[in-house]
Amino acid sequence: MEIMSVDHIKMLQEKAVSMGVEYLPKLVLAIVTLVLGLWLIRIFRSFLKRVFQRQKCDESLQKYLVSLTSIALKILLIVTVIQMVGVKTTSIVAVIGAAGLAVGLALQGSLSNFAGGILILIFKPFQVGDYIRAGGLEGTVRAIQVFHTELISADGKKVVLPNGNLANNPIENFNCEPARRISFLFGIGYGDDIDLAKSVIEDLIVKDDRVLKDPKHRVAVSKHGDNAVEMTVQVWCRPDLYWDVYFSYPEKVKKAFDDKEIEIPYPQMVVHQAK
Repeated sequence: MEIMSVDHIKMLQEKAVSMGVEYLPKLVLAIVTLVLGLWLIRIFRSFLKRVFQRQKCDESLQKYLVSLTSIALKILLIVTVIQMVGVKTTSIVAVIGAAGLAVGLALQGSLSNFAGGILILIFKPFQVGDYIRAGGLEGTVRAIQVFHTELISADGKKVVLPNGNLANNPIENFNCEPARRISFLFGIGYGDDIDLAKSVIEDLIVKDDRVLKDPKHRVAVSKHGDNAVEMTVQVWCRPDLYWDVYFSYPEKVKKAFDDKEIEIPYPQMVVHQAK
């Protein structure tokens, strides 16, 4: 094994001292910048959380926006610290950009859902507990995540809807207004008294505390059918009482019509035989 000469060792020592003199201050400054930067980012995170809480933003949205901002600031800080040490960051930025593009192309569906989730959480077309219909599916909103929304259908099934589709398609929200209208269709015979039938239905509505006084209900003849005079009944109630009212009136009206001997006709055919 060849032993290094004294001159060679001295040259290496001088080179090490020279590099230490050149890079040590930069390294110390970079470490100080890193520590100070992380401290400032932590303070900014706390400030951002307070701002979102003051604006009463959705909790899920707060978490993701704060986390996203923190990650972006940390990446910027690391690139700055590396540049302070003397490393050229052009290639690093290019690699990060290329990686970001590749990830974006690979996850474009997920990014679409992410963007849709952000829009839903900001503009709030619906909230947890609302009954909605979207994309041919409906149910009560159980959770709004950044990538998807969970519904519970009327028959107890879990429905998961991607937020990208939700944000770009029509949504029906059945709970956003204080009242919902229910429409019924009842038929009476052509020989029955229309005014009596209307008064019977009116009496049922007036005595029903679940039916709202404003907007006002409506009872009217809507059609002369093949087998019956058809009457349309429209009442308003609170959204949470919709199904209770909806399923109670067919039975109530049938019993009330029976008491007043009002016929509810059914399809029938009269055949005349020539003599």
